[in-house]
Amino acid sequence: MGLLLLCNGSFMLLAALASGIYQDGATLDITLAAIVTMLFGVMAMFYTRGHKKEVKRKEGYIVVAFGWIVMSISGALPYLFSGAIPTVTNAFFETISGYTTTGASILDDIEALPKGILLWRSLTHWIGGMGIIVLAIAILPLLGIGGMQLFAAEAPGPGGDKLHPRITDTAKRLWLIYVGYTLAETLLLSVAGMSFFDALNHSLATLSTGGFSTKNLSLAYWNNEPIIQYIVMVFMFLAGSNFVLSYFAFTGKVQRILRDEEFRYYLGFICAFTLVAALVIYLKAEVPSSTYHPMVWGAGESAFRHALFQVIAVVTTTGFVTADFTAWTPFLTVFFFGLMFLGGSAGSTAGGIKVMRHLLIIKNGLLEFKRTLLANAIIPVRYNEKTVSEHIVYNIIGFFVLYMLLFIIGSLVLGFLGMDFVSAIGGAASSLGNVGPALGSLNPVSNYNSLPNAGKWWCGFLMLLGRLELFTVLIILTPYFWRKR
Repeated sequence: MGLLLLCNGSFMLLAALASGIYQDGATLDITLAAIVTMLFGVMAMFYTRGHKKEVKRKEGYIVVAFGWIVMSISGALPYLFSGAIPTVTNAFFETISGYTTTGASILDDIEALPKGILLWRSLTHWIGGMGIIVLAIAILPLLGIGGMQLFAAEAPGPGGDKLHPRITDTAKRLWLIYVGYTLAETLLLSVAGMSFFDALNHSLATLSTGGFSTKNLSLAYWNNEPIIQYIVMVFMFLAGSNFVLSYFAFTGKVQRILRDEEFRYYLGFICAFTLVAALVIYLKAEVPSSTYHPMVWGAGESAFRHALFQVIAVVTTTGFVTADFTAWTPFLTVFFFGLMFLGGSAGSTAGGIKVMRHLLIIKNGLLEFKRTLLANAIIPVRYNEKTVSEHIVYNIIGFFVLYMLLFIIGSLVLGFLGMDFVSAIGGAASSLGNVGPALGSLNPVSNYNSLPNAGKWWCGFLMLLGRLELFTVLIILTPYFWRKR
């Protein structure tokens, strides 16, 4: 925890540096927040210096769950000290939304914020996104969370086609890819016409599949500059795919990518869903001429671009918007609501249930027909040409059932707090899936400021649950976890 606070404070100093460069008046406030955060970090490390460094399974759960909470509490300090978000509830909501890479915001006028605060807001995404990568690839498989043991066979471990077996070396390789993608997108967006500051912030938000923008209109601000949106789409797609596959690509093992079942379905789903959405937008929805250059980009291209952008943004749970997809047609409102439950690939920064889990649940369901007819036959589920153990299949089914149960409970609580039906189910699905934009009063061109304070805390809890694969947080709430054995 102390080390996490030191890292958090160091990133705050980067935001303070940017604040000083742009002379936005928030430099001292952000610096003070950094000093306080680092001071608590040093104190935590000092008072625990004599303890053993061994981390067993129970300690692993505690570090993962409380680590995100500690980061969110300390991460709210720049907002509070600068007065950019003066209330504790709103500051915590914005911060946990950042670290969980949800991208839901309570801010009514984003462009009025000091640039140092805007950068810090984007950095919370970037820190959380990399934390999720390391968590998914290095930590959760060891804890046996939500079927991630299957992913353990595809990522860390000995073997010629795997990443380095040591967690620290795995993390270093992934950091390099993550940083490299961020720098590449920043450069491309700058060349395409964004200011360097906007390009950097949107790159930080894209690679983390977060969705915080520096503009009130999000990516719709650049609706008349399609090249910018296409660049963002490419990197959203990469961020929503398994980062281990990027490692394989950079090491020349392209065949591993093509043979990966999850990647093929991830790509196939995006293509199929984009085709459906584009046709409906083109035939049924009105495409404003302001979203394209009539002499160069026609209504057909605009419909395709908006469809592709929003499909990728929702599937990868990035949450950027180019338009209010709930205003297109009732069909597309339900369509995008359904996509909130898909999620990106395992080992990505995307939230949601994940394509891999959906794939294995569907495969197991179809095999039940064969098992019914052939009662004595042993027919295992296969993934990437390997047999999946029953334990993992049951774990994934349990995860799915629990996820849907939490969605129902989340919707009921928001309804109890006064939200209408559409807003309640949209807010619960979006928070639990770390998507960001939702339905009703929480639609893509609105924000979460209309939620009552209790609703903001509840949505923050759902964000944490979804981001940490449910079991990591819920197991800590059980009496059995704390019982001495």
